[in-house]
Amino acid sequence: MVKLIHTLADHGDDVNCCAFSFSLLATCSLDKTIRLYSLHDFTELPHSPLKFHTYAVHCCCFSPSGHILASCSTDGTTVLWNTENGQMLAVMEQPSGSPVRVCQFSPDSRCLTSGAADGTVVLWNAQSYKLYRCGSVKDGSLVACAFSPNGSFFVTGSSCGDLTVWDDKMRCLHSEKAHDLGITCCDFSSQPVSDGEQGLQFFRLASCGQDCQVKIWIVSFTHILGFELKYKSALSGHCAPVLACAFSHDGQMLVSGSVDKSVIVYDTNTENILHTLTQHTRYVTTCAFAPNTLLLATGSMDKTVNIWQFDLETLCQARSTEDQLKQFTEDWSEEDVSTWLCAQDLKDLVGIFKMNNIDGKELLNLTKESLADDLKIDGYSYEKEAIENWISKKKRTSPMTNLVLPSAVLTPNRTLKMAINRWLETHQQ
Repeated sequence: MVKLIHTLADHGDDVNCCAFSFSLLATCSLDKTIRLYSLHDFTELPHSPLKFHTYAVHCCCFSPSGHILASCSTDGTTVLWNTENGQMLAVMEQPSGSPVRVCQFSPDSRCLTSGAADGTVVLWNAQSYKLYRCGSVKDGSLVACAFSPNGSFFVTGSSCGDLTVWDDKMRCLHSEKAHDLGITCCDFSSQPVSDGEQGLQFFRLASCGQDCQVKIWIVSFTHILGFELKYKSALSGHCAPVLACAFSHDGQMLVSGSVDKSVIVYDTNTENILHTLTQHTRYVTTCAFAPNTLLLATGSMDKTVNIWQFDLETLCQARSTEDQLKQFTEDWSEEDVSTWLCAQDLKDLVGIFKMNNIDGKELLNLTKESLADDLKIDGYSYEKEAIENWISKKKRTSPMTNLVLPSAVLTPNRTLKMAINRWLETHQQ
């Protein structure tokens, strides 16, 4: 079951794009603004809306850590924002000055692509904010872009219907007609289809277009064997142009939004329809899964963003075994756990879970007794090798407080790691 849990109606014009980080939802619109919301209660942040663009904002996306947001606009610029305070970090102008239709971070946060209406695509250094490489397609506007999960290549989609594949040096690896009337969106599943031969990775790519179709492709690439794009199948369900598609974080579900005003959620393994959502009153222009997959956001020309929540039955339906669901939960970050607690009306536990760095793996190991006892650990962070050495010498007291430790189980401080990654993103040149 999928339940509509919230509707955001703050934009004054069509909603063009929405994107999730682990703790925030970003939306952008023809009204020239970007808005930021907390996933805990869907309240708008104090520094929202973000205003700079002088024309419609077409796309927005978070860096993998969630600390930087990129937005691009008809005004020919791509802007980087600090999500904590709303300050602009950089304004990057498309060399041709053409309207920028799409932007996307690489998985390692080092690069950002921007695609424009004149067919140009720019690869920016996301740390120095300088242009790294530039290319262009033969025909049409660039309206879609997606990086492969390993970051070794990315795919762009054009209004003429071509999928074009680029490597990390902006060399064109492949191009072919995918949708006769033009592509509108594309997205990679983060999960490999299979390990394949040694050194060969297979990924699932989804594309959608004005031909009313959602297509699935199997992609492989190595520097030795080269690139291969194979058409796999077309998903049925929509009766009008499909404007958006997105995979869930674990790759088990695919969502699409259409001119027919509907949102369809597919099981990517069976390609069966799990749900059809018909809440929007105008074209559905964008859809995105939250990293923890419990939440889905859909945006529309009706100026609203709907937030949907999946129950565990739907998640199990998209996975064949209980072990797969357990593996999915095991991959949750601390922010995923906090979002899940809020969704279960357990907001009061968020603070103590964060203080004890409870991620998905730790969550699966919690019992009623450990909630009462094991969470009362000392709350300090240590270098892993040093604290393991301390415990290996049978010292069961806290190095900081000298109090007896009720448990010798170590939990990673992912919050500290994210803070370090954020510092690296903003300070490395």
